[in-house]
Amino acid sequence: MSASSAVAAPSLRPFALFYFAYFAFQGLFGPFWGLYLESLSFSALQISVLMALSTLARIVAPGFWGWLADRQGRRRAIIISTSLCSALAFALVGLGNGFWWIFTSLAVSHFFWAGALPLVEASTAYLTRAQPGRYSRVRVWGSIGFVCLSMVGGYVLDLIHLANLPWALLLLLACIVLAGWFVPDVSNPRHHQAAGPIWQTLRQPRVLALFACCFLMAYAHGPYYTFYSIGLRHAGYDKGAIGLLWSVGVISEILVFLLMPRIMGRFALERLMLASLLTAVLRFVLIACAVEQPVLAVLAQSMHALTFGLHHATSVGLIHRLFAQQHQGRAQGLYIIASFGVGGSSGGLVGGLLWPHGGMLPTFGMSVVAAALGVLVCLRWLRPEPCAKPTAA
Repeated sequence: MSASSAVAAPSLRPFALFYFAYFAFQGLFGPFWGLYLESLSFSALQISVLMALSTLARIVAPGFWGWLADRQGRRRAIIISTSLCSALAFALVGLGNGFWWIFTSLAVSHFFWAGALPLVEASTAYLTRAQPGRYSRVRVWGSIGFVCLSMVGGYVLDLIHLANLPWALLLLLACIVLAGWFVPDVSNPRHHQAAGPIWQTLRQPRVLALFACCFLMAYAHGPYYTFYSIGLRHAGYDKGAIGLLWSVGVISEILVFLLMPRIMGRFALERLMLASLLTAVLRFVLIACAVEQPVLAVLAQSMHALTFGLHHATSVGLIHRLFAQQHQGRAQGLYIIASFGVGGSSGGLVGGLLWPHGGMLPTFGMSVVAAALGVLVCLRWLRPEPCAKPTAA
């Protein structure tokens, strides 16, 4: 990248601010929304359905908004409008306690909420393309936002009462809208040579293997995002301890994001993908069998550094490498669909069916099997190419 283009490039700070606000919402929603739903006396299946709405929305929304952004070339307008519509729809959630009322308003909110992130991801990946390791230095602010809210969320909810959680979440959604206002428009330069249909890239075995690994990792995490907090409460942990355990996972994730430039400079992305999946097998074994032991619970949460932080940064890097610039918005959207969308929602829903029949052991035993399948896929079809080199930091 030339000096003149570097000077003209947008600042990365607005993207860091957006990540912070977006995942601060997640930091309060993820650990405590399941507890809120349980307080409304919903069944395990109803809770899994409502928790899965955020991931189900990622099946449809990212592909649609990514296609629209690639076609119109106006990412910022879509980021602002989807974030605003998400907040407006979520304002209805706290006005009723019935299952179908919450289901409908939450489904609409999540459809818009899922539209902004893949566009921000595509812009950040593009702006850091000369030094892909820098992506993690920007994305880490999302983890910082998450850990700030997850650490204090339990104590805040003790003060304001769990029943007021929807209004606290609405305030954080308003912060996302404000952060989106400062995100600049980033458009990929027009290329004289057409990239060809995106389907030509999607049908390649390496690309299919990558999306399979993303699906299986997210499937393994589906029960984690739905039932981990409930399992901890049943094991005797209070809300403060639950929030702290979530924070351990995200703090470890922050550390690996900060180290990603060095890590990506030393190891092939395919090797990093394999390491994340192997770690996931061990992590979910510990959650399934030893969550009652605080030391082992902390150890399992520290592995979030690899099962999410390393995995996510590696996935974004591989997608940016395998897809043409003209397809980046859709490619990042498809990654969200395959992983957090289809993978996360199906894992959470199946977990809801298993949870009444033994709790943590069968539910997270399923996560172990999914991660192990990902290891096999990675070993068979996602090996480093002979000429591949580690990504420059």
